[in-house]
Amino acid sequence: QLVESGGGLVQAGGSLRLSCTASGRAFSSYSMGWIRQAPGKEREFVAAISWSGAVAYYRDSVKGRFTISRDNAKSMGYLQMNRLKPEDSAVYYCAADCVSRTLTYCLTYNYWGQGTQVTVSS
Repeated sequence: QLVESGGGLVQAGGSLRLSCTASGRAFSSYSMGWIRQAPGKEREFVAAISWSGAVAYYRDSVKGRFTISRDNAKSMGYLQMNRLKPEDSAVYYCAADCVSRTLTYCLTYNYWGQGTQVTVSS
C-alpha cells in the first residue's frame, strides 16, 4: 500500500515536498515513480528512481526544479518540488515496481497510491 501526502495550494515560485509512505518490506526492492494527472489530460510521467536510489529520471519540464529521492530504511519516497508553475497543478501519484523495460517515462507500475492534489496559483 502506498499513501501520498504533502500536496496543497501554493503560489507560483513556491515549493512543496510530497511524501509517499509504503507498507511492507518489499518497497526497498522496487523502483518507484511519481506520475501526475491534470483535469482533462492523460497521466504523465514526472520522475522515477531505481530501487537503490542510484539512478533517477525526470521529464524535461521538471528537470532542475524537482528532485526524487527515497529512504528505504523508512519505506518512504519523496518528491521535492521547487519553483512551481501553474502548469504543475495536478493530482500526483506515487507508484512502485515499474513493469516497463526502462524507468525512463515509465507509466506502468504494479502498485499505486490514491494521489494527492497539488495546485499552483499564478
